[in-house]
Amino acid sequence: MTHSNHRESEHMIDAFFLDRWSPRAYTGEAMDKETIMTILDAGHWAPSSGNNQPWRFVYALRDSESWPVLLDILAPSNQRWAQNASALIIFVSKTYRVSKDGEKKHAHTHAFDTGAAWFSIAAQAMKLGYHAHGMEGMDRDKAVQVLGIPEGFRVEAACAIGKLAPKETLPDDLRERETQSQRKALAEVAFEGSFAGEE
Repeated sequence: MTHSNHRESEHMIDAFFLDRWSPRAYTGEAMDKETIMTILDAGHWAPSSGNNQPWRFVYALRDSESWPVLLDILAPSNQRWAQNASALIIFVSKTYRVSKDGEKKHAHTHAFDTGAAWFSIAAQAMKLGYHAHGMEGMDRDKAVQVLGIPEGFRVEAACAIGKLAPKETLPDDLRERETQSQRKALAEVAFEGSFAGEE
């Protein structure tokens, strides 16, 4: 077992995986362009099926012209705390691949691959002293419209990246939720030989 960050794993994993979590309390300090590009570069080195690289990252640094545009795409409940992040990213995936004969074919792993890129971004951010918080809550139709996302691409998720602030900086209701989440037992998600989970 590994113990770290108020968490305990069932097996001896690297403490990094327990130390990574998704806080909401951020300091609101600026991030420089070189830092965000380093974080995004790590994401673009993620593995993908057939090296299709379906991920696309639309980002904004706080206090930039793009910042209020991306912030407004988030659900109001996420805007409350993400407004204090240093950077925002909208993850988009290319849903097709082009065969050698020029035919468009559905890319079955586009979301899977983009998820790998998201984790690479979260990991690199953490190695630079930041924390990343992924979000489902956003207006995808608005993202398509205001970001100019073309047909054949899907808005997957968003994330906020920032330096950790004391949880006391959050509103009372969010402060209560500012804790490292636990996980289901491994036996509930890992099955040998056949699926044995819930219906």
